[in-house]
Formats: sequence, C-alpha cells, structure tokens
Amino acid sequence: MEKNDIEELRARVGCAAVLEHEGFAIDRKESTRRAVKFRRDDDIVIVIHDDRGWFDARSDAKGDVFALASYLNGIGFAEALAAVGDLVAFQPTAATWEKPLRQKETGASIADRWTHRKRPWRASATWRYLHQCRALPWQVISAAIEADVLREGPFGSMWAKHVDEAGAVIGWEERGRDWRGFSTDGAKMIFRFGMNDARRICVTEAAIDALSLAAIEQTRPDTLYVSTGGGWSPLTAQALETLASGDGAWLVAATDNNVQGEVFADRLRQMADTASCNFSRLRPRSEDWNEELKERRERGELPHTRTAHQG
Repeated sequence: MEKNDIEELRARVGCAAVLEHEGFAIDRKESTRRAVKFRRDDDIVIVIHDDRGWFDARSDAKGDVFALASYLNGIGFAEALAAVGDLVAFQPTAATWEKPLRQKETGASIADRWTHRKRPWRASATWRYLHQCRALPWQVISAAIEADVLREGPFGSMWAKHVDEAGAVIGWEERGRDWRGFSTDGAKMIFRFGMNDARRICVTEAAIDALSLAAIEQTRPDTLYVSTGGGWSPLTAQALETLASGDGAWLVAATDNNVQGEVFADRLRQMADTASCNFSRLRPRSEDWNEELKERRERGELPHTRTAHQG
C-alpha cells in the first residue's frame, strides 16, 4: 500500500471504530470531550487527539489507529492495515456531551484566566454544587477556598487548581453537574490540599476525591491530599517522586476501588520502593471517595470536620 493510501486510511478510520468493533463501549461518566474512555470488561483504552490517538490506561501502550488494531489483535502492521481497511464504512457510536465545546480563549494566559475567576462563596452556585451535590462539609469547602485552590467555573462548575513545584497555577480540573474536563491549554501536575510539608501524602484520582477523603478523615494535620486529575503525565510523576523522596515520607495510594485505581496504586507502590519511603493502600468501600462520603452522610456517619490549614 502506498504512503498516501495509508494516510487516507488513517484519516478515514478513527480509533473509536476499531474499539467498538472489538467490543469496547464508551464510559460516558468517565469521559471528557478530549479524552474518551472505552471499556471492555477490565480493559480500558483512552481515545485522544480527536479520535486519532489512544493509550492503554493499564500500560504504556499508545499510538495511532494502526497501532491500536495491532495491539488489540496481536498482529503485525500489514495485518493491521487490512483490519483498519475493513472498517472504512463502519460508523461508531457518536459520543454526546451535555456542554457545548467552548471557544478557545485567546490572549489570556492560564494564570490570568485563573485569577479572573471568582473564589466560591456561600450561596454561590459552585458552593451549592460542592455542598449539596458532592456532600462536602462547609468546613472543607471553606478551607479549600482559603487555601486558594478553588474557583467558580461556568454554569456553577468547580475549578480545582493544579500547580507546579513552585506553586504556580498551570491548569485546573473542571467538574460540574453535567461536565468534567481539564483546562484548555493547561497542564496536569497535581492538585494539593492540606499541609505542604506533611509526611503523609494521600494520592487520589480527582480533586473532589481528595477533598472527600479529607472530610472523612477530618483533614488530618499530618496529611497532604493530592489529586492527579485522572492522569499520569511526566509532570505528575515528577511531582509525586519529589514528594516521595521527602524525609520520612509516607505515600498512600488512595485511588479508586476499581481496575484503573489498582493500576495507579501499583505505580505508586513502585515509586515508593524506588524512593525507599513508606507505602500503604487505602481503598474506599465504594468506587471512589466522593461516593463513600455520600454514603456515609446518608447513614449519618459524616464526622464533624475541623478547619484545615494550608502549609
């Protein structure tokens, strides 16, 4: 096959078509417009770059549509070309989104866009979302606002700040009633809540989960609650390695109680081994810490939460 033919085939067949043909389905709850999660039993593949790229959430495998066909079927490039060619007329299920795609903001830096957003306040839409929909106690919400890690997003959504090692904002997680995503042009590193010099570092997969675990534990003064934003970028790994290498560090894998959570926990375990720091696994009884918090509130087990102090 000529190079031009290969490029045309790559343009006509997306990764979603290959995955759906192989029995994968979109996990709409865990997907964003820019990162669509596909599941098949315990297999998880994330489709990125407008359906032109992918990576396996449980390994380092990634690539284009041909690499995907090869990876899923254990075949070579020539066979992968044929497999993808058979899907030219195949139309995968379209992902639908509650929130329309935003126009890209121009001329404003990440720091400026963050600064120009208001902090949540009592009775604001974001406060109601966090307190009523997410069951976060007012003490934790207030402490997070005081620590300057939250902002009011559009339509009552929440922005949760990701910072670099100097503490500068480089991006933010976005969560709302019908929306989840990450800042346009932002970079994932880690969300931090609690004592910056804490030895116990609890690593979760979402800022909402980090705040929920803090609420359950009554914001332990010896703990820094961290979120990776559901990803594992080189910047994230670098930040976690720095924390793990601290004097007397104790790395706690507080990731979700599912397959992806176990994969992340294993990476953290290996990181702790390399850094020679203490390690433990902390699982929610529910799938994630926010669901755990909600269930505890329904059972009347939500503890009184004392105010956290940012180090």
